Amino acid sequence: MKKNAGKVCFITCVNDADWYNECLLYLKHLRLPAGMEVEYLPISAAASMCEGYNRGMTKSDAKYKVYLHQDTLVVNKNLVQDLLDIFMDETIGLVGVIGCRTLPKSGVWWDGLRTYGRVLHACEPESVVDSQCRQPEGRYQEVEAVDGLFLATQYDLHWREELFTGWHLYDTSVCMEMKRRGYRVVIPDQAEDFWCIHCPKEKPLAHEYKKYQKIFLKEYGDELRPEV
Repeated sequence: MKKNAGKVCFITCVNDADWYNECLLYLKHLRLPAGMEVEYLPISAAASMCEGYNRGMTKSDAKYKVYLHQDTLVVNKNLVQDLLDIFMDETIGLVGVIGCRTLPKSGVWWDGLRTYGRVLHACEPESVVDSQCRQPEGRYQEVEAVDGLFLATQYDLHWREELFTGWHLYDTSVCMEMKRRGYRVVIPDQAEDFWCIHCPKEKPLAHEYKKYQKIFLKEYGDELRPEV
C-alpha cells in the first residue's frame, strides 16, 4: 500500500469504550497542520497488542501512525506538527515519550541507568504524579527503548505477534526492530510541558510479564550492550 504523507492515523486497542471515548476527545482537539488529514482507528477484540497493531497498521495508508493506549490522553495540541518536525530526519523511525538510553541486561527499560522523558501519571482519583526523568539537551534524545503508552512511527514494521502473544514487551520489541533496520528511536524535549497523561490502574506487575521477558531476551539479548 502506497503511504499517504499527508495523513496521520491514531491506532488504539480498545476493550473499554469509556476510556477510548475520553482518549478520542483529546485527539480530536489536536491542531492539524494545513494539508494534513487524520484517521482514528480503534481495534476491538485484539488477541494481543502486536496482533491488534498489525491489524490497524495494514488498514491505514497513513505514513504517520501513532499507537497509543486507550487510557493515554494527549495534551500537546501541537503534537502532529511536532512529530512532522522530528520525522523530517528520515533516520528517525519512532518517537516515544519516556524510556531509556540503553537497555539493561534485564531488557526492562525502567531498570536502565539513564532514563529520559516525561509523563503525567493519574493512576488514582486525586493522585497525580509527574514522572519526569532526564530531559534531552537538544530537541530530542536518541534512546534504545520507550514505553508503549505512546509510540509514533513513520515507517511500518511488522509487530512480532508470533513472539509477543500478550500485552507486554511489544513496545521494547518494536524499538529493537527499528534498530535492526537502522532507524533511530527518540524522545522529545518535554522540559516545559509534558505530551501525555497516562491513567493506568495501580496493580502489581502481571505474572506473565516474566514469560515475555524471557522471550524478549532470547530474541534480542545478544544485541544488548548495557551501560555499567
